[in-house]
Amino acid sequence: MPTYYCTSAQGRLSAEQKSRIAGEITRIHAEMTGAPSYFAQVIFNEVAPGNWFMGGAPVAHDHIFVYGHIRSGRATVDKTRMIRLMADAVALAADVDGKRAVWVYLNELQPRLMIEFGHVLPEPGDEPAWTDALPQADRSFMQSIGRRR
Repeated sequence: MPTYYCTSAQGRLSAEQKSRIAGEITRIHAEMTGAPSYFAQVIFNEVAPGNWFMGGAPVAHDHIFVYGHIRSGRATVDKTRMIRLMADAVALAADVDGKRAVWVYLNELQPRLMIEFGHVLPEPGDEPAWTDALPQADRSFMQSIGRRR
């Protein structure tokens, strides 16, 4: 499951902005990778004043940092396009002043070294066969994610 951590100053993002950002990151990840949208999770971290530094000084400018952990095995051109789309979508949803306020990093993890829902993850592109091979209860649970609100 791709996991995206969105870090911002405490109180910087409203609940509505967080929801839009989570939706956009999920949509872009699913469209770019072909993975089901229920695979993506977005976690927000708010940093209290005095706890975030750049260059040894407290961050005093508008800054949103997105750090994604995704399965390895995708083309660099696709990953580059994905992070550009995410940066633009986050900037729009967060109403930032200029693109320099949003940073997006991707970290790749080996699929066979990850367990989610009690099962070792498939290689990119093998999600349909992997999902079909899961016990019905696990498959139903996973596919219900995102529809429960």
